Parts: sequence; structure tokens; C-alpha cells
Amino acid sequence: MSRYTSDSKVRVRDAVDMVALVSARTDLRRAGPNSYEGLCPFHDERTPSFSVEPVQKVYYCFGCEAKGDAFTFVQETEGVDFKGALELLADRSGVELQVEAEDPREAQRRQQRERLLELLGRTAAYYERHLWESTEAKNAREYLEGRGLGEEILRSFHVGYSPSAWDRVLVGSRRAGFSEQELYVTGLAQRSKQDRRLYDRFRGRIMFPLADIRGRVLGFGARAMRDEQGPKYLNTSDNDVYHKGQHLYGADLARLHATRAGEVLLCEGYTDVIALHQAGMQNAVGLMGTALTAEQVGELARMASRVLLALDADSAGQEAMLRASKLATSRKLELRVVEMPEGADPADLVQREGVEAMNAAVAKSVPFVRFRVERVLAQGDYGSPEGRDRTIEELRPVFATMPPSAMRMELTRLVSGRLELPESVVERELSVQAANAAAQRSSGESRTATGTTDATTAPAAAATTTAKRPVSRALGRREETERTFLVLCLASPQEGAQALAELDLDGHFTSDLLRRAAEHLRAGDLREPMKSWQAQESEQEHDGELEGVLAELVVQAGREEGRPAMLRVQLLQLELARVDRQIQAARVQGLGDVSELARRRGDVKREFDRAQEQALEETGE
Repeated sequence: MSRYTSDSKVRVRDAVDMVALVSARTDLRRAGPNSYEGLCPFHDERTPSFSVEPVQKVYYCFGCEAKGDAFTFVQETEGVDFKGALELLADRSGVELQVEAEDPREAQRRQQRERLLELLGRTAAYYERHLWESTEAKNAREYLEGRGLGEEILRSFHVGYSPSAWDRVLVGSRRAGFSEQELYVTGLAQRSKQDRRLYDRFRGRIMFPLADIRGRVLGFGARAMRDEQGPKYLNTSDNDVYHKGQHLYGADLARLHATRAGEVLLCEGYTDVIALHQAGMQNAVGLMGTALTAEQVGELARMASRVLLALDADSAGQEAMLRASKLATSRKLELRVVEMPEGADPADLVQREGVEAMNAAVAKSVPFVRFRVERVLAQGDYGSPEGRDRTIEELRPVFATMPPSAMRMELTRLVSGRLELPESVVERELSVQAANAAAQRSSGESRTATGTTDATTAPAAAATTTAKRPVSRALGRREETERTFLVLCLASPQEGAQALAELDLDGHFTSDLLRRAAEHLRAGDLREPMKSWQAQESEQEHDGELEGVLAELVVQAGREEGRPAMLRVQLLQLELARVDRQIQAARVQGLGDVSELARRRGDVKREFDRAQEQALEETGE
């Protein structure tokens, strides 16, 4: 795997606006000269406990203990590894990353991928120019205009048109130095069955570039303009660059808006997404013509905690909603259904009735479980006992997913009223499968405890465990003293450097993690501890635990005033604790006379008392 230079990482870190980065996920307000605070984006809370230190570019939550720097924040919120976070921030900040010396085979693979991405990007730009500048694309322009889509929004999505000639892209790409193999690998060209010669795969179609979250073109969705062209939509097949089902259409443009809105609007077609963005609903993304996948649900979860499903009510749309419901459980996503008028998609609704109609549909969205219940009831036959039994049978799997709650009670009343049966009867009948499901879950948990977990359930369980934030824990007295000392060192850098130099780190620190933090701080610049950290750290040797505690110390120091007198108190307290441990060890080991250590303790204690009195006089604490 290629590695980026330390200088690249430092330049990216310097270019990041930490407040702007975090503000995309939660509202921040100034809480001090070097501190901002807001609601934690990693756990539910009503009172702000999430702090950001903008100079050192770190964050810490005093509630759930989430902590880190700009790179960690992107890793947590975007679901990427350190390298991916570095590349995302570099893109956003306009910093060019430099690669260290790497394995020749890895360098070749990286360069090949970069060439393929360059080829796809060039081709997308060519298609876009052809849409707006060629006579041939007139019908395509008229079609898009007829769908109510303006040139400005189409250009922002880089929509294009592929010429009907058999070799325009092939010839142009060859002239630019790209090989036939590269054209074939990217799916831009295909081979003739007769003579195996290459020709352009996309011809005479409206082209919708399919991009990753960084906006890099990976493939295309191509809409036919004539009935005899074959499939209405022809998409890039899976290849070395594009993997169907891993991305969402428009995610690169919608991500920031979805995060700020707290919800993402999922629809099916490319023109639906474009029409909604044009109408100001810029949190919309599309399925890219695929069945909803776990990767796409993960992408939705990284954007927002609430997903609005504006999918067709046909069988395919229903199946996508069901799959979303199953996949969303472990992600703790709230799913709501935006019901569309019969035979209409979002683009149709916006075009015919305006954005107000679409906004009204979103406002009337219902929880997915309620939508399922109402759909079953709407299609049920209540004219006979057999019909009511069939309806209850269809509803049992729905209710099996619902724990006791106000929503369950409300839906039970709804079913009772529609079927004209007593609530107690409905609840009993609907609870049969729920009880069985609970028993199966309990049995599964028992098997897990004995090490015989079903392989099909293990990944979901692992994902749920991984998603949990660390639980805040009480610190021991010794660890609290050590941590407070390091915070005060950072708050008074000059005196802190001197204090750290006096310490025997192995003797004064009982916490291995805090000892490592002290070692890093002593070796670096206390005024910029995170900058020196990034200069050392590599994406392949990332010490997330140490980085986290450094971020926490920096954020806490940002809330402190420089107090050298209190720093001296903490230093002496560390020395007292060390001498106490030495005395205890000597007694346990039967080393006899500890009078010298006792005298040392007395001297330190007297010095500690004087320092404490001086600190009280200076600070009033």
C-alpha cells in the first residue's frame, strides 16, 4: 500500500479548518479563546458536552469520551480508514499529497488506477461538452428540458451525451495516450462478437457520471434516447474501478447538506436526484439503478441518522424498503417513507406541482413500520373471517420487529379498528410470531455465550458492537493526578516543559497510556503537540489510543488558564505518590529500614504544603 510523506500529512492538517469541519456535523458556539462546544455528533444528548480546540485541531466529548483530531473525525463520520481520511481532507483543502518510496508493484497498481480515473474523468468532460455543443445532442437537451431540468443544475452533475458514432471515445482516448486495454477495463469500450475489435460501449445516450464521495468519476449510467437502442438504462459493469452497489448517486454533492439537515432523501432515478437538488432539496441521493446494499446503507448512515425513502410503490421499490429496514437495524437508522402519488416519481411531482408538493410529501412521511402496516391493511380483505386471518398473518412479521412501545400500541389500535376485532384479540394474535422471534433471539444469545453463534448472525453482532461509543468511566485517583498534571503542562507550556524534564516517567506514571503521552509531550513542542504528533504518525502505524488521549489532554488544557503554581502542586503530588509506592514495595519485599524513604517523603510533603498555600494565594482555589 502506498504511503504518503509526513510532510504531506502536516500540510493537510495545517490546511484544515477544524471548526468548519466539525460544524458540518453539529452546531458549534465559542466557549473560550481556544474552545468551541456543541452537541456531540457521536451520541444523543441535550446539553453540549462536545468540545473542539481549533488551534490544535482536536475534539473531545466529556460525555461519551469520543476524541481525536481532524483525521479521526473524518474516519469516524465518513467510515474510512486513516489513509482515506487523509485523501478526503487533502481533496477538500486543495493539498497535493506526496508519496513515499513504495513497492514497485504497488506503485504500478496505484499509477494504473490513477490513469483509469483520469481516463474516466476526461471522458465525462467530453460527454458533457458534447451535450451542450453538438447538434446531435439537440434531442437530449430537449428531453432534459422537458423534464424541467435547467442547464446550471445539469452542469453541476456533469450530465453529458455520448455521440452515436462507434469510435469517438476510442479514437480520442488513443490520441491522448490511453491504451485499448484501459478503455476496455473501464467499461468505456467493448469487443465485437464477430471480429473482437473494440468499439464505444455508450453511443447516442444521455450520460450520468457515477462518482465516489470525492467526486471522482468511476463509471456511467446511460439513458437511451430511442426505443431500438436496447435497455433503457445501460450502466457500467463491475470492473477494477467501479463496483456496483458501493456508492449512491449524488452522494458527493449531497453529503454536506444531508449532514446539516440531519436526514437524507433516497430516491431511485438520476433525474429524480437532479430535480430535487434543483428544487433546493440538496440532501437527495439515488440508488444508481441497483438493489439497496449494505454498503449503501452504511453510506446513508454516515450522512445522517434519518433516511427518507422516496421510492416507487411497485414491487422493486417495496423490496428496496424492506431491505433498507433489515440493514438499518444495526445502524440505528430511522427510516421514514415519503409516499408518492400513484405513478409519479419525485421529478414528476416537482415538475407538475412544484417543490411545495414534494416538501408536503416529505412533511407527511411516516415511519417505515407504519407504512408497512397501512399497506397490508389497504390491500386486505375484511369481508370474511378467513380474510381477516390472512391479514393478521401478513402483519405478524411486521409486528415481530416491534418491541413494546407507543408506536406498537397505536398500530395495534389501527389494526383492531380496521378489522373490527377487540384490541386484546389482535394483540394476542400478532404477538405469536413476536414471542417466537424473542425466544429465537434468546436462544441465539445463549449459543453466543457458549461460543456457538450462527455464522449468519455474527457479522451483524460484530457491527453493532463496533458502532458503540466507549462508555465514560471513573478515573482512579492516581490516574486522575497524572492526567491533570499533563493538562496543566499543556496549559503552561514553558513551565510544563521544565516540569516534564524533571520526571522519571517510569517511576512517576502508573498508567502506561499516560506515560506514553508524557513521553511524546516531553519529546515535542507543548505549544503544538498534535502537529508534532502528525509529523511522526503514519497511516500504517496509527496509534489511535495514544492519539485519543493526546486530543483529550489538549481539549482540557484549552479550558484551563496557565497556572504554574498549580502545576507545581501536581508535580509534587506525583512525587509523593512515587515515594509512597517505593515505601510500600520495600515493606512488601522485606527490605528492612525505610527511614531514608520516610525522610524523603516528609521533605516532599512539606514542599507540597508550601506549594499548595502559594497556589491558594495566587488562584484562590
